[in-house]
Amino acid sequence: MASNDASRKKLALAIIDYLNTSVEDGTLSADDRDSIDVATNCIAECFNVDPTDKKAVADAVGNGQNLLSIYTVYEKLRGKNAPSSSSGSDTKAAAPSATDSSKPNPEAEALKGQGNVAMQQKDYQKAVDLYSKAIDLNPANPIYLSNRAAAHSAMKQHDLAKEDAEMAVAADPKYTKAWSRLGLARFALGDAKGSMEAYKSGIDAEGNGGSEAMRKGYETAKKRVEEEEDEDDVTRSGPGAPSSGGGGGGMPDLSSLAGMFGGGGAGGAGGGMPDLGALMQNPMMRQMAQNMMSNPDMMSNLMNNPRLREMASSFGGGGGAGGGGGMPDIGSLMQDPSIAEMARNFMGGFGGGGAGGAGGGGAGGGR
Repeated sequence: MASNDASRKKLALAIIDYLNTSVEDGTLSADDRDSIDVATNCIAECFNVDPTDKKAVADAVGNGQNLLSIYTVYEKLRGKNAPSSSSGSDTKAAAPSATDSSKPNPEAEALKGQGNVAMQQKDYQKAVDLYSKAIDLNPANPIYLSNRAAAHSAMKQHDLAKEDAEMAVAADPKYTKAWSRLGLARFALGDAKGSMEAYKSGIDAEGNGGSEAMRKGYETAKKRVEEEEDEDDVTRSGPGAPSSGGGGGGMPDLSSLAGMFGGGGAGGAGGGMPDLGALMQNPMMRQMAQNMMSNPDMMSNLMNNPRLREMASSFGGGGGAGGGGGMPDIGSLMQDPSIAEMARNFMGGFGGGGAGGAGGGGAGGGR
């Protein structure tokens, strides 16, 4: 009887918490605040509970849980275990109760044990079937739900694993294995942030900083979240972004490429680079520039090549043989094996014609 009284007090606190949260999150309007205050005061007085006791409220609803999420799990369990008959008495009989779920069921325990053996034998489908039978007998048992989540994860059925793990943590927020399995399922589904939150709840439930396995799961998820944030930053500011110095199609900034040759504004005068805007209208030259600018190692090798440095110095001094900023003799440059190899790398898919062909295409596109 004392146990039932404690459960009623917890339920009263959960209801009060739900009502107050409904006003705070906008489910109910601010105009309803006075009515909610009257209702919560009446519940607190009738059941002799203190809604200002945060520890008692947390103990009633669980870490990171609320009455709505708990009821949602109840509806799922009832839907999975309800008989085909729609009569009120049958539905009532099928609905799991906290009292029934808290009592050990010898048959359900035996089924769980058989499921564990199947897991050890890597017969995961058999394990799912056995755990499901145990859940039919005791629907809100967090251990059975969590074990079935593990079996689903082993078969890469991560959606089902996530659903079982969520029901397990709602049934018992202190059952830490369920938090770990929820973290794993969310991570496998690409929800790194949700995974991190699940592992954090598991660490809090374990206390003392959590176990090594739980901390490792948390750190792995956290690292992935940080990587995704970095990837988002690169996407927003990467080579695909429009720039003032590029050609059509979102070309990268070619100022460093022009600077390598000792100048190179848009104009071609004064012995500097030819008009880069016109140069980039050639598809092969555009592809070469994209490949080069996206590969720092290529760029470094290019800058350190003595023949090209000599050419850059010639450009910088205005000494191009073509006058008025013309390109040097590309054919002679291609006689250097290292430059020919770099050209083939830069040209990517356009390099199939050999060094001479690439050089000819480049020179033609620059005029």
